[in-house]
Amino acid sequence: MKNNFRILFTLLLTCFFQNIKAEDVELTNYVDPFWGAAEHIWIGGHTFAGAAMPFGMVKLGPDCNEKNTNSGYDRHGKIHGFSHVHVSGSGGNPKYGNVLVMATSGKLNIKNYGSDRANEVASPGYFSVDYSSYDIHSEFSVTHSVGFHKYQFNKTGESNILFDLGSYLIWPGDLSWTQELVGSEVKINSRNELQGYTRVRRGWGQGKAYTVFFYAVLDTPADNIGTWKSGVQFDGEGSQSDTNEPVGAYLTYNSKPGQVVKLKVGISFLGVEKAKANLMNEANHWDFEKTRNDAKLAWNKELNKIQIENSNEVTKSIFYSALYHALLQPTNRTGENPLWKTNRPYYDDFFCIWDTFRATHPLFTLIDEKRQVDMVNTLLDIYENEGYMPDAWSGNSYAMTQGGSNSDVMIADAFVKGLKGIDYELALKAMLQNAEVVPGGNEEKYGRGGLSSYNTLGYVSNDFVRSGSRTMEYAYNDYCIATVAKGLGYNEVYDKYSKKASNWKNIWYSGVEHEGAKGFILPRQKDGSWVLTQNLNEAGGLMGWTYEGNSWEYSLYVPHDVAELIHYCGGSKMFEQRLDTFFTKQGKSHSQYTNDYFNISNEPGFLAPLLYNYIGKPYKSSELVRKILAENFKTGLDGLPGNDDSGSMSAWFIFHSMGFYPIAGTDIYLISSPLNNRSIITLGQNKKLTIIAKGLSDNNIFIRSATLNGKPLNRSWFRHSEIINGGVLEFTMDSKISNWGTSDLPPSMSGR
Repeated sequence: MKNNFRILFTLLLTCFFQNIKAEDVELTNYVDPFWGAAEHIWIGGHTFAGAAMPFGMVKLGPDCNEKNTNSGYDRHGKIHGFSHVHVSGSGGNPKYGNVLVMATSGKLNIKNYGSDRANEVASPGYFSVDYSSYDIHSEFSVTHSVGFHKYQFNKTGESNILFDLGSYLIWPGDLSWTQELVGSEVKINSRNELQGYTRVRRGWGQGKAYTVFFYAVLDTPADNIGTWKSGVQFDGEGSQSDTNEPVGAYLTYNSKPGQVVKLKVGISFLGVEKAKANLMNEANHWDFEKTRNDAKLAWNKELNKIQIENSNEVTKSIFYSALYHALLQPTNRTGENPLWKTNRPYYDDFFCIWDTFRATHPLFTLIDEKRQVDMVNTLLDIYENEGYMPDAWSGNSYAMTQGGSNSDVMIADAFVKGLKGIDYELALKAMLQNAEVVPGGNEEKYGRGGLSSYNTLGYVSNDFVRSGSRTMEYAYNDYCIATVAKGLGYNEVYDKYSKKASNWKNIWYSGVEHEGAKGFILPRQKDGSWVLTQNLNEAGGLMGWTYEGNSWEYSLYVPHDVAELIHYCGGSKMFEQRLDTFFTKQGKSHSQYTNDYFNISNEPGFLAPLLYNYIGKPYKSSELVRKILAENFKTGLDGLPGNDDSGSMSAWFIFHSMGFYPIAGTDIYLISSPLNNRSIITLGQNKKLTIIAKGLSDNNIFIRSATLNGKPLNRSWFRHSEIINGGVLEFTMDSKISNWGTSDLPPSMSGR
């Protein structure tokens, strides 16, 4: 009787949470845009710290120091101005940094105009800083396609606003991967109106040339104007045509102390007139505070899709800073596709799916299903018009395929979770294009590198770079193809690719032992012989046999068939010992090319901490996840353990703080240990999933029991279908280990 009452009460509670509309909270107060913005080349978070809208096209932020950081921001050196296009969280070579605007005072200097800075302040949709070298207070806000500038000149005399169309972010290392100016043009239409463009190529992924057009208007006519080309100044001259050289323009004011000049810059990837239309449609006023407040309201709406209760204010700040950064990209450029005419949504800066398929896109599926559908349809649009779905797409161009054809995982993830509005017949064709048509060329841009070897031998031979990680990822991609094919009724395709999903076994060498663990993936020659001289905990780089991971990490990457992996490792006991070694042997460095065994800053290890669930010891996963969260996620510039990679690290934190994590490409979520006392996820149509952790504390990190909608949940996993209509998932926490989750293990392909 008591149990029936409890079930009834929980169901009533579920209905309550599903039907009330929670009042939006000022969650922007918890966001720190500087969180994770550290600029260290390999270990910095590289998050974007400037002003942006959710998935906004304009990301208006400072380009600092030597302009060689991925997001433009650097805590060191001078600010050279604010450019309008950036990415967030990327590693490797910088991209963008286009249409830079800088305010100065005193005698005009078009070459060395950078300024020392002070009093940097940032909040969602807003950034302010004092240009201390010039005594100028500057403020910035944005709409989706427009940057709104506000400059207060505090000196009497000459003050200047410069437009540098030859500026972009650079790479100090390999010059073949740094951006390169193709051309630029500027025209001053009047003393308070100008237009132009900048055209740049290469950067990360060695992309084709992209063009950013701009149209700008100021609220105050300038007293004098001029332009420059290749460092030569032309006073009074109002235009510079494109001769493949860097150009710029300036407007000079005879300012008085406290004078304010406002500037709006619309951008477009189609043309100047489209940039002007964007400005007029989105910011047809001079009310800076309205723009700032509208941006804040937009961010509050997005952030309120997950409301959490947590007595630790630091954790709340990290959570909402992570959610904020996860929602910066891919960039919504619908209506801005310069390559082909389309009625479909268009997103850019998939940077890269190799990073984001694991956590970021599954997060979108939960809190913004329509947007995730739009992103998948963008991939299909690219396939139909360019030949392949991308693994990375930036600046309207294929970038670089890092591992597998992981757009396949995005398709399978959407399919098994029942996302509507996607042509899955077309999607399967696109997946089969990846799996069956050799991309040719350097095999780095799209499709599957080493595919001829993989489809002939059942593995990628050591004749190709990243042969180990490619083989492991292709096997999982093949599982995703099999999943969609089966669901659509293509049984022959299903049979073929379900067999290929076991190709990881073809590079598994059972004769090697390391640190007590037997059996690892190893490079293999095309004649079938093994390469036995590899250091198993040495991470591979761009040209190695694994990518951003080592054999210890990739030998655990069989997300679709962990049960079979356990069998290959010698059974549950040996698998547990392997995991124990894997997680205790890590070093202190967070570089992606370290010799650590496990490295949370690299995506191949994202799922690994939850593998204990597969041997009925979820308490070990809980303990480990808590340890990783506590040691690696902090506040401030250095708050992330590595590149955020378009929100990947952020999404990893978000999921685990709520107490579960997706296996992308499947409908399975694995349960860990929540950080939040309560998390309420708005799933769409006002359906809400409420996750409650009763008795949670710093000591009570283990799950003693769980219920889902009032019914006992004795397993350490659940399906998407069990929560997508909302409900209540309740954990009872304890300081002691229990037998919860020890049976009814997560499913695997082999059914073991």
